[in-house]
Amino acid sequence: MKGGVKRAIGQILCLLVVILSCWLVLPATAKAVNNPQLLPKEVTPVVDLANYLPDIQQESLVKELEDFEAKTGWKLRVLTQYDQSPGRAVIKFWDLDEKSILLVADGRGGNLLAFSVGDKVYELLPRTFWIELQTRFGNMYYVRENGENNAIVNTVHTVESCLLQGGCLVVPGLPKEQWILTLVTSIVGGVVFGLAALPRKPGQIFAWQWVLIMSPLWGILFVAFGMGPVVSRTSDWLPVFRNVIGFILGALVAYFSPIVSQQTTTS
Repeated sequence: MKGGVKRAIGQILCLLVVILSCWLVLPATAKAVNNPQLLPKEVTPVVDLANYLPDIQQESLVKELEDFEAKTGWKLRVLTQYDQSPGRAVIKFWDLDEKSILLVADGRGGNLLAFSVGDKVYELLPRTFWIELQTRFGNMYYVRENGENNAIVNTVHTVESCLLQGGCLVVPGLPKEQWILTLVTSIVGGVVFGLAALPRKPGQIFAWQWVLIMSPLWGILFVAFGMGPVVSRTSDWLPVFRNVIGFILGALVAYFSPIVSQQTTTS
């Protein structure tokens, strides 16, 4: 009995020691970063702490953002950082409000770009726009080929262009990688169309019923994923023409290959 009591007391003491040790080694409660000393004394729309922008390009961007704000009322600000961040100090420094857009370029993560956007901006540029913008210009491959400075400047130009035209649902322009993906989905949609059209009854040439039944699938592949991203991002007719040709070729190959194979086997 005494041994059991001693064992229980020992376990309680060990538990108290563990709790006390954890309490002593746990870090203090995390606080939001606020380092106003990192910001310059004079207010400027561009604060390049990471030195991504050459002097001439930075001066040009500063003038461009000041002129754009005076012309439109939209406040675009650019902050680059690496080792240290001014954090929430930029809110007071730039007096950020519901018509403000803050672009933060930080090379420590997997994507260079991040955005802080005012509520009124979302009325013209929805959240999906900012996700696509970040993915297009901030990914490591784009930054590696074009440099951090051009990724920042091209992003700013895209935002300015969309605000001037009254908003954008998607990011204008069709990168080659995105177009290739639309071409692939167009071809796959054609293949589905061709397989659905294969004759299934004696004397039947084209199975319209199956084409209609499968229309949600090949329609989504070709129209939504193949043509939609193209026509919504560019007015160039060439990628549209190529996707249509890809759909037709995919349908013809899928339709005629089984027929040719069957005739070859029969002969």
